[in-house]
Amino acid sequence: MNYNVRGENIEVTPAIREYVEKKVAKLERYFTEAPEATVNVNLRFNQDKTSKVEITIPMPQLVLRAEETNADMYAAIDLIVDKLERQIRKHKTKVNRKFREKGSIPAMFTTPAAEPVEAEEDELEVVRTKRFDLKPMDSEEAILQMNMLGHNFYVFTNAETNRTNVVYKRKDGRYGLIEAH
Repeated sequence: MNYNVRGENIEVTPAIREYVEKKVAKLERYFTEAPEATVNVNLRFNQDKTSKVEITIPMPQLVLRAEETNADMYAAIDLIVDKLERQIRKHKTKVNRKFREKGSIPAMFTTPAAEPVEAEEDELEVVRTKRFDLKPMDSEEAILQMNMLGHNFYVFTNAETNRTNVVYKRKDGRYGLIEAH
């Protein structure tokens, strides 16, 4: 894997770069061959003395992405690698289940000898389905509807483009918009 480590409000020292590469390299044990991927690591030191670490690993059939905020940057890196490891295990369990049903074996993943594959306790199961008509509106009206309902996202048809959009409340309290193409 190739590493692209960037820092915002912090200098990426060789020690930090080496620590990130060492920790993320442990994820390679989950693959039959090392993935040809560029690991994008963004380290940010905030004004409130916390560090935010974001790691994105785009691969052909899977995009691994996680972020973590912590007072200690090294602790944030450890926590984020744990999150990525859980994502890989969950995806691997799902893929293995599909291939067992079809009767063939996937070649993308390997099982580390020390860690047998076990079923994830939080199965990906749809427990409720809702159907509704999407009313044409602008993003401001969608945000008002979302807040009125007390939800943290809202799906609507954009009145200008006639496409499905989603507004959502971000962790920082502001709003985001997802536009489908």
